[in-house]
Amino acid sequence: MVVLLAISAAGCGGDPSKAGATFHNGFLAFGYPAAWKPSAFKIAGELHFSPVLYLSSQSLHQPCRTKQRGTVCGWPVDRLEPGGALIVWENRGYPGWSLDAASGTPLKVGGRAAKQLVTRPGQCSAIGADETIAVAIQRPIPHNWTAVTACLKGPGLAKSERELDALLASTRFLER
Repeated sequence: MVVLLAISAAGCGGDPSKAGATFHNGFLAFGYPAAWKPSAFKIAGELHFSPVLYLSSQSLHQPCRTKQRGTVCGWPVDRLEPGGALIVWENRGYPGWSLDAASGTPLKVGGRAAKQLVTRPGQCSAIGADETIAVAIQRPIPHNWTAVTACLKGPGLAKSERELDALLASTRFLER
């Protein structure tokens, strides 16, 4: 599973209930700004990743479509609006994957080892973002991680980064 989000290197813990809103499922819990809205889409077919949640400051659409040859997924938004944010939470797994081999700055998210990589504009340039923050969080299952990808568009990048820092600091994993 991979989690891509902005987070302080300290990875300090926080209380999800102190945020504007709280997300909770059987896997994780975290707080986030009330202006951001969560969306979970049903995905037909088999994928090498499992989307957990999309969180955004704007309306989203179904990111995947199924054809005869399989399921293809893209972004759940065509273009980020000014000041917009899109955060994608996914569970991922690839044979041979390890956090040690992942790029980025080491940190902790929800008590788990993680790495954060910031690129400008990065992969989120496809939807008009100015910055991509990718966080890979180790899972207890070998060769699996939680991926969080944060796509941020200015103005107001510093504010969006602080909101992501708070979200990651409040993250709690509920699975063992």
